[in-house]
Amino acid sequence: MAIYQTKPPGRANHLQMLTRYKAWANDLIFGAVSALPAEEVVKERQTLFKSMLMTLNHVYVVDDIFKAHLEGREHGYAARNTETAPALADLWEATRQMDRWYIDLADTLSEDALSETVTFTFVGGGEGAMTRQDILLHVVNHGTYHRGFVSDMMYQVPARPPANDLPVFLRDVWTRA
Repeated sequence: MAIYQTKPPGRANHLQMLTRYKAWANDLIFGAVSALPAEEVVKERQTLFKSMLMTLNHVYVVDDIFKAHLEGREHGYAARNTETAPALADLWEATRQMDRWYIDLADTLSEDALSETVTFTFVGGGEGAMTRQDILLHVVNHGTYHRGFVSDMMYQVPARPPANDLPVFLRDVWTRA
């Protein structure tokens, strides 16, 4: 059973649901992209991160940056993406591990911990401060935004992307878990 198909004990909060939604939506988009011809996954397109693979890599990098912020450590990135991306299967596995980390975090943080402010330096410079709760919401929202770009690139193949909207997750997964 996938981690997003399990509810935490007791009454789940929105962040616990949203981190599971993120993992579910990532699995759907990675599965759909993996079914495409390999050349389509890396084909350069008129979009910010140039390809489906690099867009998915950007989402992973930002998740990793904010994970480091939450852990109070340096992340080591000089940009919000890397020069090259790992193979799609490797990136999918790394994304699954990252999603599990965020789900576990949402399951274990107390209300007080969620309200704590985390200070950090943005990759592009400048100081930032967000609560842990706001960081979790940001990584969920950020991934949703960029999966939309990947879906648009899939239509260019042409291929139909999976429906990975929150209401579909709530209907098909969350209410059944």
